[in-house]
Amino acid sequence: MNLNLKSLYMVLLLIFFVFLPMVFFILTQIPQRSILKDTISIITILAFFVVLLQFFLSNLNIGLKSIFQSSKIIKIHKILGYTAIPILLFHPFLIVVPRFFEVGPRPLDSFIKMITTFDSLAIIIGIIGWCLILLLGLTSILKDKLKMSYKAWKIFHGSLALVFIIFASWHSIETGRHMNLSMSILVILISLAASILLFKSYFTTNKNKG
Repeated sequence: MNLNLKSLYMVLLLIFFVFLPMVFFILTQIPQRSILKDTISIITILAFFVVLLQFFLSNLNIGLKSIFQSSKIIKIHKILGYTAIPILLFHPFLIVVPRFFEVGPRPLDSFIKMITTFDSLAIIIGIIGWCLILLLGLTSILKDKLKMSYKAWKIFHGSLALVFIIFASWHSIETGRHMNLSMSILVILISLAASILLFKSYFTTNKNKG
């Protein structure tokens, strides 16, 4: 029975965090692009959904503990987190990589212009999102030095990740890249479910303190 639950849970995770994002990406009406650009987009989208997945592969998800060992959950959570965060941190640099193989502005010039275009809401939101994912990564590495209780850390870490998701989604919508209606609905629904897990953990913490 436990094995069946594990298999079902893994299948559901693959559907919502890998299969559907890729289907919606393929169905997005965007001009034909190079294989390199599409590869970079796919890697970035999957990294973004891995961050969303982290809410459900953590001890915030109490139901998960009855299916998987807590130590394994934490191990997988860390591996995925330390994989996705660097990819998202390099996202601004990956955008200009195709410029190395195109005729036009130099990659460095394109990058500088991109990050200094402050009259673009998409760029401003993107910079905020980048700072948030950097903070998320740094606080994860320095968790032991923050001297926070485990439950307080869960709330702080989860809240920071949720705020990042909001800004990252907003940035994608503003740029018009890959965030079609179907993808937006999927992100909103997953984010709402993640919020419920986070708030449930928060109220459980307060109740225990009381």
